[in-house]
Amino acid sequence: MSLLAVSSLAKSFGERRLLAIDTLTLNAGQSYVLTGENGSGKSTLLRILAGIEAPDAGSGRYAGRRFDWNPYPGWLRREIIYVHQQPYLFHTSVTENIAYGLRARGIEAGERERRLAEAIAWARLTRLLETPPERLSGGERQRVALARAWVLKPQVLLLDEPTANLDSESRAQTIDLLRGFCAEQTTAVIACHDRDVIELPDMQRLHLVDQTLRQALPPTS
Repeated sequence: MSLLAVSSLAKSFGERRLLAIDTLTLNAGQSYVLTGENGSGKSTLLRILAGIEAPDAGSGRYAGRRFDWNPYPGWLRREIIYVHQQPYLFHTSVTENIAYGLRARGIEAGERERRLAEAIAWARLTRLLETPPERLSGGERQRVALARAWVLKPQVLLLDEPTANLDSESRAQTIDLLRGFCAEQTTAVIACHDRDVIELPDMQRLHLVDQTLRQALPPTS
């Protein structure tokens, strides 16, 4: 069943046309990997879907409800979460970073504490709770960012190169968390070049080339 669909999506920067996508349909509970050459528009597409950037043209539907980007609707921001390749963490604590979205949404204290404990256990962050965020490694920061997203139970999760520039242990831990996210029937779109992510079970492939979107990767040699 279609959850998020966009059509006639266009985006340019100056004289350069970056995206010209006729249709993109994301089905509920399906995971997708988004590939393409550097500069092909992967990050821009994710940011448009998340409402961080606006396209030059295009229309969208979420669960059958029409939306556009001027302005991007507040109700949709609660459904879709974007995790940056280099996630920003507040200079407070790991716990406060994960709890931030719950507080912002007015989740009552008892429920907030329950979900916070679940997220900390899910991302295996217990031993890092006393570590200042600025002292976390890249992989640890990524796990905090994933926990901050997971705790909000998003319907759509957009991830930009989540395993880039991580050491082998951190990369394996992040892939394991991604596998768990995908198994929970969250609709996920993961922009990456990482073959181990691309080959996760039941992952559908989207490939950006020449401004347009293809539903499968081109053959590899």
